[in-house]
Amino acid sequence: MSSSPTILHGITWNHTRGYLPLVAATQRFHELHDGAVDIRWEKRSLREFEATPVDELAAAYDLMIIDHPFVGYAAASGALLPLDRHLDSAFLEDQSKNSVGASHASYVWGGHLWALAVDAATPVACWRQDVMEKLGLTVPETWKDLIELAKRGHVELPAAPINCLMNFFSLCLAHGEAAAGSVERFISPDVGEAALDNLITLGAACVRGGMERNPIQSYEFLLAPENSTVAYIPFTYGYSNYARRGYSAVPLMFGDVVSHSGSPLRTTLGGTGLAISATTAKRDWAVRFARYAADPETQTTLACAAGGQPGHRRAWLDPENNAASGNYFAATLPALDRAWVRPRYNGYMAFQDTAGEVIHSAIAGRIGVPAALAEIDRTYRASLPQ
Repeated sequence: MSSSPTILHGITWNHTRGYLPLVAATQRFHELHDGAVDIRWEKRSLREFEATPVDELAAAYDLMIIDHPFVGYAAASGALLPLDRHLDSAFLEDQSKNSVGASHASYVWGGHLWALAVDAATPVACWRQDVMEKLGLTVPETWKDLIELAKRGHVELPAAPINCLMNFFSLCLAHGEAAAGSVERFISPDVGEAALDNLITLGAACVRGGMERNPIQSYEFLLAPENSTVAYIPFTYGYSNYARRGYSAVPLMFGDVVSHSGSPLRTTLGGTGLAISATTAKRDWAVRFARYAADPETQTTLACAAGGQPGHRRAWLDPENNAASGNYFAATLPALDRAWVRPRYNGYMAFQDTAGEVIHSAIAGRIGVPAALAEIDRTYRASLPQ
């Protein structure tokens, strides 16, 4: 065993789902290479994960967990290693063929792959089965059912600004148009107004406090010992951890989202990717670890067992993973497969921060719908590459 292993530094986000799968893969990778290499992982908050530019991370770390909307910026900055130049074609073909929805493709920009999809997520439905049964409630199937359940006081919706924007994207799709389809405007006024009206109606019917909560906080709200009436979350970024025995006192149930206008809602793809700094002095080890972490066997076994939510489809179809999670993976996979990919152009992230606040303000009634849509259009045009 080497007395002085090569040390790499990595950065991920501060949650079981984002941290422990990497630790598990790192430890086994260390063992498989006779202690010759080790990776020291640091954690950052979810908010920092969503906002910190990748070039700042790449200057300080060899390996990074990133969000796919950063890829346009990453390609322009040259901060990340184009992985398609360093990984074999058979491996990359398997990653593409067995992607969970568009998770793999979401990291492709400008003809290059900037990260490996080691985590997959999209907003899905979640509920407390014990509360549903105690109150004689049924899981809603349509938007109308959802509003009725919310008006009866049984629905929580995490609606912090970033989540408001993701939900707005989904409702725009439900009304027949994808956002950011042209350079002139972000969304047609009639579609934007219909989507916002839907969200305002839903927000007014849901329990108080959701406007300040992110998905994790909403899960914890649902699980609070004093909660005996709030049973259902209609769309929130899925966390299989909450479906697993031992993670919380009451495992939550997960499934597909409601239908709107005759079709299931298309929610907005999340998840994370493993990227490598273009300037790392330990490129060979970084590439070898990234390949190991994204390998289908690692994803299906070590990563999932450690609380991960893999980007490889094999893990989502695995009977043992589904048995351990109340069928989370199989039940939510249809939502992942039709999830919509956000814009990823260089400049989008600045737009996302501002637009989320605007949508949040409109839903909360602090700004009118026409004014909100006009501000979003203005911010969008200003964010586009010149």
